[in-house]
Amino acid sequence: MSASDSNLAEFHWLMDVLQTVDVGILVVSLDNRILSWNSFMENHSGISPDEAIERDLFEVFPDLPSDWFAHKARTVVQLKNRAFTTWEQRPYVFHFKNNRPITGKVAFMYQNCTFIPVTNVRGEVESLCIIVYDVTDEAAMTLELRDANEKMQALARLDDLTGLYSRGYWEVQLKQELTRQKRTAEPTSLIMLDIDHFKRINDTHGRKAGDTVLQAVAALIQKTARISDVSCHFSIDKFALMLPNTPANDALVLAERLREEIAELAVAGVAAEPLTVTASMGVSGWTSRFTTPRDWLIDAEQALYQSKADGRDRVTLA
Repeated sequence: MSASDSNLAEFHWLMDVLQTVDVGILVVSLDNRILSWNSFMENHSGISPDEAIERDLFEVFPDLPSDWFAHKARTVVQLKNRAFTTWEQRPYVFHFKNNRPITGKVAFMYQNCTFIPVTNVRGEVESLCIIVYDVTDEAAMTLELRDANEKMQALARLDDLTGLYSRGYWEVQLKQELTRQKRTAEPTSLIMLDIDHFKRINDTHGRKAGDTVLQAVAALIQKTARISDVSCHFSIDKFALMLPNTPANDALVLAERLREEIAELAVAGVAAEPLTVTASMGVSGWTSRFTTPRDWLIDAEQALYQSKADGRDRVTLA
């Protein structure tokens, strides 16, 4: 076999490999004419090599962003080095339908792409090779996992019974607020709220009745509090509110309004007669003497306990 025959056989072998590999391979000239188009590109685009080769790339893919592609190509040509895109940076470069059986509900093919400079014998870049990898399964599973984790985190932030924030999440927010206070010293206040004689409700009417009362009080808190306020179900019969950018006297006004609304509450359907409840509250405005979140909480709780000692159904300012 002559050298030319050997080279020709090697060329055909290489072309056969490029046609059968499970990645997209296309070569475009520097003026965006398609020079090579393998079977992966044909199968996923529905366009044969005869229809694609010598056509302008943006005629074949009109939704391909020309400015982005030109910038990517210019970088590869100038640096004579490879460049990459991942599905997380750009879900796809070429809009292909997804035909993966595992992730059949995904509308399009997620892609990683490699851009390779093709040089001539003088070392000049004369075209650009683009390799397209189908990473739909990997991307879809990653996105599903992220979504599941976000949902789990959201659930961890919320109290199952009341829909308010959980105590753990609220205390994280309190710690962050205390750090911010030390830096900016803007007025922020806490309200600690305790339902009066809650144990009596549970003992007399059952836990379901107690849960319904808690839910009703939580709904009033959500209705009364502002969007910027952070409220939580702190313990069995206790709630806590953090009011950013709120002086203690303003927090006292809000607490008093909330106390009145709770006193007017009538929880129906859990006892022979609608249940009425009252609440005692303590208000504490931030001061520089608080060095830990616990210091601040203790101050608000002491005001709450003072309300209890003074006869309940009242608000006390620390």
